[in-house]
Amino acid sequence: MEDINHTEHMQHKVLVIEDSPTSMKVLSHLVSKAGLEPVAAANLTQAKHIFASSSPEEYLCSLVDYNLPDAPDGEAIDFSIQSFIPTVVITGRLDERTRDKVLSKDVVDYIPKENAQVYDYLSRLLSRLEKNKSIGILVVDDSRLSRSMVTSLLRRHNFITYEAADGEEGLTMLRQHSNIKLVITDENMPNMTGIEMVAELRNTFSKEDLSVIGVSGKGSSALSARFIKSGANDYIAKPYCHEEFFCRVIQNIEHVENIDAIRRAANVDYLTGLPNRRHFFNRVNANLKMAPKMVTMALIDIDFFKEINDNYGHDVGDHALKEVASLISKHFSQYYISRFGGEEFSVFISGVDPKTTYSWLDSFRNDVAEHVINYNGHSFKCTVSIGMSQQYNGNIEQTIKFADQHLYKAKQSGRNQIAVSA
Repeated sequence: MEDINHTEHMQHKVLVIEDSPTSMKVLSHLVSKAGLEPVAAANLTQAKHIFASSSPEEYLCSLVDYNLPDAPDGEAIDFSIQSFIPTVVITGRLDERTRDKVLSKDVVDYIPKENAQVYDYLSRLLSRLEKNKSIGILVVDDSRLSRSMVTSLLRRHNFITYEAADGEEGLTMLRQHSNIKLVITDENMPNMTGIEMVAELRNTFSKEDLSVIGVSGKGSSALSARFIKSGANDYIAKPYCHEEFFCRVIQNIEHVENIDAIRRAANVDYLTGLPNRRHFFNRVNANLKMAPKMVTMALIDIDFFKEINDNYGHDVGDHALKEVASLISKHFSQYYISRFGGEEFSVFISGVDPKTTYSWLDSFRNDVAEHVINYNGHSFKCTVSIGMSQQYNGNIEQTIKFADQHLYKAKQSGRNQIAVSA
């Protein structure tokens, strides 16, 4: 366990090789703001000395100035790449020769020292390099060389890459790997073209769930429109500039992430992180439309919650809600759960016999009663009352009504208990 934690800690370093004190200050600030640890080197010699006592695994990436006193023509870039550190080049030179020379190397990106917006892009890039470790991108192309070139570029940005030789194989890959958020597909392929594959995958995956970039080195100017009309999010023609390629990849990945964030905000209770009441109803109604089965609805209410707020303050009360929500997730994460409102929560279980669900709920009730809540200098325990309703494929309104009636009985009978119909 110590080795795992040590590795995770090491990956939060960024090597900054920059001779300008002003630029070093700005870059170090950006690295720290991104939650990473800057390791400063004013020249190539210092960088080599630092790296002699460390390893590539310690660094998320390096930020390397193109022109240094002891490395005037990009030698520090080569050192960083050869040391197997993802390398971002920072330079005040804007001429085409320098740009072409930098982009001919296996760098992550090239950042000119132009304006504040460029540094904002660098800040987002640092954040992306960490996020990308869990994101899959599928590259579909019948040319093995083309696939290898694209996946090589993507791996510089820490993406997980998958390859497919045609549309049919690409669709199979998508069904097997749920972490794929972007598909980059060529048009001209055997068995199933890129456009045909896009049209087919849109039967299962929406633009909000999966981004697609169409690619082709052949075809008319109308090909981009055909890709978009078939369901692609974007199109890029070969040969393409690496900078444009990365910008489009990140833009399309962030599109999916932003939609996902909006969905979470709409479906999740902001305080506890549990699904909210509206999302709970949608999921339960969908479940009830399936094959008939035994269903259980449990309404859970924290006992004497008003006293917690009155005695300790609302911040402590909020923490108590979070603690109980965490225990609900621990016991029932595989079923439908929600914060129903105020200090009330809900659990919906289908296809499980009544005795088993009662046993699970009673185990949860005991767990809450024994759990010590520590917050802001206060330490206390709380209990919950549970109203349990069981029906054979009943409708949601009726099931909740019965559960609410039994919750009232549990409260009236002394609290810290489960009330259930005979």
